Amino acid sequence: MILFGESLNVISTVIGKEFKQADPAKRNPEIIQKEVLKQKELGMDYIDINLGPAKKFGTELMPWVVSVVQEVVPEMPLLLDSSNIDAIEAGLKVCKPADKPHIVNSIMVRTARYEKMVPMAAKYDADFVALMWGPDGLPRDENERAALAVELLYYANEAGIPNEKIWVDGIVTPVNIQQQQCMSLLNFQMMLEDIAPGVRSTCGLSNISNGPPEHLRGILNRTYMVMLEKYGMAAVISDPLDTKLTDIAKGKRQDIVDLIYGMMDGDQPDIPGLDKEMQDYAKTYRVIMGETLYSDSWLEI
Repeated sequence: MILFGESLNVISTVIGKEFKQADPAKRNPEIIQKEVLKQKELGMDYIDINLGPAKKFGTELMPWVVSVVQEVVPEMPLLLDSSNIDAIEAGLKVCKPADKPHIVNSIMVRTARYEKMVPMAAKYDADFVALMWGPDGLPRDENERAALAVELLYYANEAGIPNEKIWVDGIVTPVNIQQQQCMSLLNFQMMLEDIAPGVRSTCGLSNISNGPPEHLRGILNRTYMVMLEKYGMAAVISDPLDTKLTDIAKGKRQDIVDLIYGMMDGDQPDIPGLDKEMQDYAKTYRVIMGETLYSDSWLEI
């Protein structure tokens, strides 16, 4: 599993202050570079730079951040994320080649967005994330996701971008309020290779745990990542500090993967006979699949 480090963003307590600082002379590049080096040390494969809206000075800020980051990790590819399209292009202009293509994160399935952003990605030979957020917002199910994917990928192919340079994000939603949507995304993942051979997929993984108590977020993220990977998910935007998740993603916890894959294939483990850690993963799988009604106390039941 490829990991996109998520902690270089505008909502971060420390990093966000630097991103919101309008005066370049008052920004501290060392804070950003320290964070980036930590992400590399913790096993991240890409660095996601998320400026949020960046309406006021995004076209100056994005290239500054890109240059600061590439100064210390020139080999690492970047994801450039902002609702300000001009800011993303300003960043692409100064991106130096890395080990892999940089990525525009992300392009929604809305004509006004993709007609401007897809040619931009092609111009700078960047990959892009195709976000399945359509004119009506979040798709209702896997079939609406599939229809949106066909629309955007057809346009991209016509613009000269092959499927291999596209990462589809079917959108992860919080399990505590959108349990059915979690299963719809899994169904969409199973359909994706037939819809668009050669594409890769990614997601904002931590969205599934957005809402549940902090101590439950890690187990939800890890369990869902394994489930998505079984159906072809290639990468996730993840928390670099969750070293347990990184270990699973990098193949160091095959026991957890085997348990979850087995349950997805219909095996029903004797949960009381498992050790506490494996019980937690089995119970969490059942919550995500809707086999157990969500509550904040599912691990204690």
